[in-house]
Amino acid sequence: MLLVQAEAIQSEEDRLIRAAADGDRGAFGELYSRYARMVHGILLARVPPGDAEDLVQDVFVSAMKQLRVLRTAAAFRGWLGAIARHRAIDYFREARHRTQLDEQVERGYGTDGGGHEAFVILDVIRTLPEAYRETLILRLVEGMTGPEIAERTGLTPESVRVNLCRGMKMLRELL
Repeated sequence: MLLVQAEAIQSEEDRLIRAAADGDRGAFGELYSRYARMVHGILLARVPPGDAEDLVQDVFVSAMKQLRVLRTAAAFRGWLGAIARHRAIDYFREARHRTQLDEQVERGYGTDGGGHEAFVILDVIRTLPEAYRETLILRLVEGMTGPEIAERTGLTPESVRVNLCRGMKMLRELL
């Protein structure tokens, strides 16, 4: 029964990807709804929080333009994740040409301390190895469950479980 449901979900996703590649903006909007949290988490693991949301839009615009070159619908998740990671790298290349603001001002935090602790923890998470960093942010910030993370990223549920366990252990030690 579970296998039949998984196959139905995959065939629906394949249909959406093919329709989006053919220019169906509604299908692309549905893909955005399904994958925006994953892309946001990948970016948040790499760039300042204030810029992550804008970069999500950049990633999806880029994906929409390049969707026709995707060889198989099954590769969509990994391909989209790779676009997000490359966009984060480009962000820092471009940053060399911008004047950097004080990070507190850039993030929009005052001295009220309301969100300061969360961003300190986010900064600590960013020091972890990439596999743990992304998985923890998808879980703790984006609110995705382990099975959702596995489904969206293409990792096995066991890998997600291990990454979360080891990442949380490292995070606790650092905090």
